[in-house]
Amino acid sequence: MPSILAMALRLALIAPMIFSASQINQAAAAEAAASGTKKRPKICLVLSGGGARGAAHVGVIKVLEELRVPVDCIAGTSMGALVGASYASGSSVAEMEQILQEINTELLFKDNPPREERPVRRKQEDYKPFFGPEFGATTGLRLPKGIVTGVQLETVLRRLAKTKGYHQFDRLPIPYRAVATDLVTGKEVVFHDGELANVMRASMSVPGAVAPAEFGGMMLVDGMLTSNLPVDAARKMGADVIIAVNVGTPLLKREELTSLLGVTSQMLNILTEQNVQASIASLKSTDILISPDLGDYSTGAFDHLPKIAPLGEAAARGAAARLAQLALPPAEYAELRRRQQVAVAPDLRPVDEIRFGTLRRVNPDYALAAFDTEAGKTINQQTLDRDLRRLYGTGHFEQVNYSILEEPSRRVLAVDAVEKSWGPDYLRFGLGLSTDFSGDAFFNLLVSYRKTWLNSLGAEWRTDFQVGRTTSLNSEFYQPLDASGQFFVAPQIKLERRSTSIYNGDTRLARYDFRTNEIGIDIGTQFRRYGEIRLGVLAGKIVPSLDTGPAFLSPGGIDINTAGYRLRMFFDRLDSAIFPRSGWSSSAKIFDSNTGLGADANYTRWEFDATGAKSFGNNTINLALKGGGRIGDNPLPVYDQFQWGGFMQMSGYKTGQLYGERLAFGRAMYYQQLTRQTLLEGAYWGFSMETARIGKPLLPAASGGWLNSIGLFIAADTPLGPTYLGYGHTADGNKSIYFYLGKPF
Repeated sequence: MPSILAMALRLALIAPMIFSASQINQAAAAEAAASGTKKRPKICLVLSGGGARGAAHVGVIKVLEELRVPVDCIAGTSMGALVGASYASGSSVAEMEQILQEINTELLFKDNPPREERPVRRKQEDYKPFFGPEFGATTGLRLPKGIVTGVQLETVLRRLAKTKGYHQFDRLPIPYRAVATDLVTGKEVVFHDGELANVMRASMSVPGAVAPAEFGGMMLVDGMLTSNLPVDAARKMGADVIIAVNVGTPLLKREELTSLLGVTSQMLNILTEQNVQASIASLKSTDILISPDLGDYSTGAFDHLPKIAPLGEAAARGAAARLAQLALPPAEYAELRRRQQVAVAPDLRPVDEIRFGTLRRVNPDYALAAFDTEAGKTINQQTLDRDLRRLYGTGHFEQVNYSILEEPSRRVLAVDAVEKSWGPDYLRFGLGLSTDFSGDAFFNLLVSYRKTWLNSLGAEWRTDFQVGRTTSLNSEFYQPLDASGQFFVAPQIKLERRSTSIYNGDTRLARYDFRTNEIGIDIGTQFRRYGEIRLGVLAGKIVPSLDTGPAFLSPGGIDINTAGYRLRMFFDRLDSAIFPRSGWSSSAKIFDSNTGLGADANYTRWEFDATGAKSFGNNTINLALKGGGRIGDNPLPVYDQFQWGGFMQMSGYKTGQLYGERLAFGRAMYYQQLTRQTLLEGAYWGFSMETARIGKPLLPAASGGWLNSIGLFIAADTPLGPTYLGYGHTADGNKSIYFYLGKPF
């Protein structure tokens, strides 16, 4: 009994303690359940490549947010990597939709920086009738690795990525992976860290269209070739549930395989579709596959992104019942999105050094001169982006990007500028054609050979050979005097044979050939992106001969000695040399012929022209002035007078019909852009009003008063250059129809 009583007493004493412990355990379990300690599934969003069709991803994400479906990680390829990086770095759906409104093909893939930012030597090339690509001519003919290099693309991608600079992708607001393909090994490359814009650009480098990206010795292209729907990358991130969005391009039908381009595209589609089907087959029953119906929208439909996004939204609503099972309570989801939209602030602290990677040819001081970003000053992202485009615009690099290196006691802006692998010698071709359908037809075929970086200061030797109406050989050795290229010296030689017709009214009296041999040397200064001024001396010989016409008009085999000083100024801030829509340009020339240097005559000739353009939407007003004459009392010799007339140069008159010692010309032009093109400048129509006065005309019977004309045209930028069909009519009854290939104004 005592033992029983003692046991009962002990039980009575510890029973409250046992009951209390049970309550504590139950309370802890309840608290754990309430606080979400019980693990919910990790949901990963997998976004496929598909070019412009990938805009549908934004519509899918919009529905996920409406249904409160959490996204714990993202894996993407190509356009999926682009949209995924934007969302993972903290962008809202509204922000992504706004960017889709602004993006178009031209913004993404026109590599050159705004023309007004390009070096003046490259601008001067725009006035020659070049067409097609620039060939490398160092060891045989070599082409670039892609139609575009992706420099402009990277600038747009930096806007999409809210997180700037180099980062571990697991530390982004939403952990992220991007997939590319190693072009050398053919293997998949999954990015876990890096600078988002560079990674996105590598992931969407479509072979042949966008040049491969260079990373750590690898040559990377679009991830579509190895994993266009990167389910495996998401699994490795620990995904329990995958929401896979496939926007890949379906295979072309038999009737669509009508060209080499179509067959090539089909080959890429087959490779892509095979790995997509393998990824789809790996999905589990708990995973969700969304395949938007994107109709006829192609991978290149970047001008229609706002129309594609809602199609993704519609497809996601079709899967709403399954997606809703993954939803979080409103308060919990709101807190999750609040954390995910806190973008990592860009680190804009000053850098201690701007460092260029290994450059085999280009002088780093020359490259640095293209930068407005300075060591020791706060980094401005827009300025840095502009610097990179400007550096690319020098024409010496095939790819330009950057990273920030944190070294002991130093912060370094490391610029990775990859020199053109097909350089440093280049070959280009040009073609110009014109006819007025009444007997005057001209052509010029041009070949230009350029050798660059002949020494550490950037010496360049350029030779242009042209055959046609004007047959010529021009060669110039351009030697900068410092690494920045601000000052230079340029010896040159010219051999030329040109044809000139003399008219009385609209009747041709004679056609002359002028053969010119000339040597000269200039010294000058460049204002980098604005223009240049040259002062030089030249000497040569002109040999005129009568090609057609009466014998009494023959010059009699007289050789003319020329020599003198010349001043040339050129400034150019136009956005385009073909169809300018904004900006201005001007040039001036003064030639002082001097018998003391060996010339046959003393005279001073001046010439000036200016152009300005201003646009309102698709409408452009273009104003132009040109003038020339003599300075002093000495008359200009016949061979150095002004010849004018032709399309947009007093339309309605024949080419070169107006000839005299003084010229005054003005033109007001209106044109409207009718269509936009992917890599060209589109199609236009327009008209012009022109007035001119020829002072002291060569033939007394020619009018010396003001002449007026109008011109009408339709035009388009083509792979062979700008092409025009025009009509001109003058106040005194002259009229002409023109076909023109090249730049007439």
